[in-house]
Amino acid sequence: MLKLAMKPVSFFLVFSFALLNFNVHRVQAQMVDTHTVIAEQEAADKRARVADFLAREEVKEIMIKQGIDTVEAQKRLASLSDAELTKIAESMNHLPAGGDGLGTLVGAAVFIFVVLLITDILGYTHVFSFVKHQR
Repeated sequence: MLKLAMKPVSFFLVFSFALLNFNVHRVQAQMVDTHTVIAEQEAADKRARVADFLAREEVKEIMIKQGIDTVEAQKRLASLSDAELTKIAESMNHLPAGGDGLGTLVGAAVFIFVVLLITDILGYTHVFSFVKHQR
C-alpha cells in the first residue's frame, strides 16, 4: 500500500518544487553620507515648519477669505519638491513679523502691473489704453 501512494506523492512534490521561485535578489548595502541624512532632515523640518504655518488659525482665516481651500493647500504642500519647499521656507524667514506690509504691498502691485503689461503687449488682455494693439 505504501508503494502505491509513493509514486503520486513523489510526482506531486516534484511538481510543487518546480513551481517554487528560488530567485535570490541581490542587495547592495552602502554607507549613507552624513550630508544626505542632514539634507533629508532639513527638508522634513522645513516641510513641518510650513505645514505648521498653514495650520495656524489666522492663516486659515486669510486663506478662506482669499477663496483658498485649506485642504487643497495641504495637499499641494505635500506635493512640493524639496527645492520649492526650501524657497518658501527661506521667504518665510525674511518676511516681517507684524510689520505694516507696505513693502510687500508695493512689490505685489508692481508685479501685477508688470504681468498685466506683458499680457497686454502680447495681446491676451486689453487693460491699458497706452498699449497699442496691432491687428
